[in-house]
Amino acid sequence: MAILIDPPLWPAHGTLFSHLVSDASISELHAFALAQGLPERAFDRDHYDVPQKRYETLVAAGAQPVAATELVRRLVRSGLRVPARERPERLDAVLRARWDELMPQAGRLGRELLARWSEPHRRYHDRAHLLAMLRALDLLTGATERDTIQRPVYLAAWFHDAIYNGTDSDEKDSAALAESALRAAGMDPAEVNEVVRLIELTIEHQPDSGDIAGQLLCDADLEVLGRSTGAYRRYAAAVREEYSHVPDAAFAHGRSVILRALLDAGFLYSGEQARVLWEAKARENLKAELHDLEVLAGS
Repeated sequence: MAILIDPPLWPAHGTLFSHLVSDASISELHAFALAQGLPERAFDRDHYDVPQKRYETLVAAGAQPVAATELVRRLVRSGLRVPARERPERLDAVLRARWDELMPQAGRLGRELLARWSEPHRRYHDRAHLLAMLRALDLLTGATERDTIQRPVYLAAWFHDAIYNGTDSDEKDSAALAESALRAAGMDPAEVNEVVRLIELTIEHQPDSGDIAGQLLCDADLEVLGRSTGAYRRYAAAVREEYSHVPDAAFAHGRSVILRALLDAGFLYSGEQARVLWEAKARENLKAELHDLEVLAGS
């Protein structure tokens, strides 16, 4: 596990640039960059762009020089590589199109929601999470937002973390935002109430056995737990970034409590399809993260 840098091969702004990455954690990368005086604006999702004139000093400071192909290979293997499909310019176009299918008469509201999901303090609860959740709903429902029967659950996905400050009131605040915004958009009050109800279920992720819509939303929200090992590691690193102000030991303790509670509560997913798709891998991922947290707490 190391800080890696590839040769200055990438032309821009009249010079050549290298990529600086970590194959261990984004937090480690940020700490190294801060110590070397690299500006925050040089960070691009999973790497820092550094000009050729800084290459030798960064190597002298401990960055390991590797070939560009090796850097990419190790970044991918670490799970920290951000795929092209999750980069902002891709996400915005796809999400705008999906909103227009869902609420074509409320374009301004869609833009306001995208702005919320794009807030700079978000690392996991961002546009990539929103799109992943919508795609998980596509898979679980066998439909899309074009199906008016499914509209409340898709709207609940759009609003469920529209307000995100890392506090206990985020879901309640997001539900209140949905209620006021959707009523102002002229939606039927009964449908608005259903959207609000669904959002509030994401506080505990424990829908009733007969609540199909609630199960769909909660299972889609937890889809990330059942991803491949590398993708899960990237999710865990993003969550750590959102709580970067919390010391390692305190974060490890609090996060471990949450993960053990999930593992001890029975099935992670409510619906049979989600259990088949994600349950086994999710349990494997949670146990692996618990082990990593034990190491973090002891470091």
